Amino acid sequence: MSGLPGHVACVMDGNGRWAEQRSLPRTAGHRAAEAAVIEVIETAYAVGIPWLSLFAFSTENWRRPGGEVGFLMRLVQRSVRKHAMSLHARGIRCRFLGDSDARIPASLAGDIADLVTLTRANTRMTLTVAFDHGGRRDIVSAARSLIRDKVPAERVTEETFARHLPHPDTPDVDLVIRTSGEQRISNFMLWQVAYAEWMFPEVLWPDFRAAHLWECLDAYRRRERRFGDVHLPTTTRKG
Repeated sequence: MSGLPGHVACVMDGNGRWAEQRSLPRTAGHRAAEAAVIEVIETAYAVGIPWLSLFAFSTENWRRPGGEVGFLMRLVQRSVRKHAMSLHARGIRCRFLGDSDARIPASLAGDIADLVTLTRANTRMTLTVAFDHGGRRDIVSAARSLIRDKVPAERVTEETFARHLPHPDTPDVDLVIRTSGEQRISNFMLWQVAYAEWMFPEVLWPDFRAAHLWECLDAYRRRERRFGDVHLPTTTRKG
């Protein structure tokens, strides 16, 4: 299919509300979200989208109750162990965007490092999991890196700044999908989403499936991306 975005990012919102609607604990919503994650990865892989980023855990999520945070850490670890070989077999490169926060359990940090190493040479698709991620923190980190490298002020451009961000080879995001109908950026990949198209489907993330992704991709294809420019209608000379 022509006109597909090169980089799709998903803000996976609505797990808690999904559980509340069913009178279940919030952790049940997080557990149900795994099926949506796998289906989105498989669908993006099948249609040939080269870059997929998923917002799994933000720097602000540490403020949640300790029991919920602990459950999320265990869930991510179980998912990494369960799907590592399948992702590798498909040629998917897996990366994590976030800080090596001391609060992340050592065993989970080790499993993440192993997955990154295992899939490092894969080229079919790059899957980036934003985990303990904050867009502002990434920008501050890039500024500190420029200072450490003693880059003169007159040489600081958008291009040089971007090279100091985590994973500087990551292309700008073309399409952001935020489920549950909420319309917020939530400190997600602030630099990379500057000119992204946004979709806000009402469906809660645990119910998000391939058909919903297709709807978003089709809507994206119909949009005219201008990047701040003005596209004037062409005129035909007579005579």
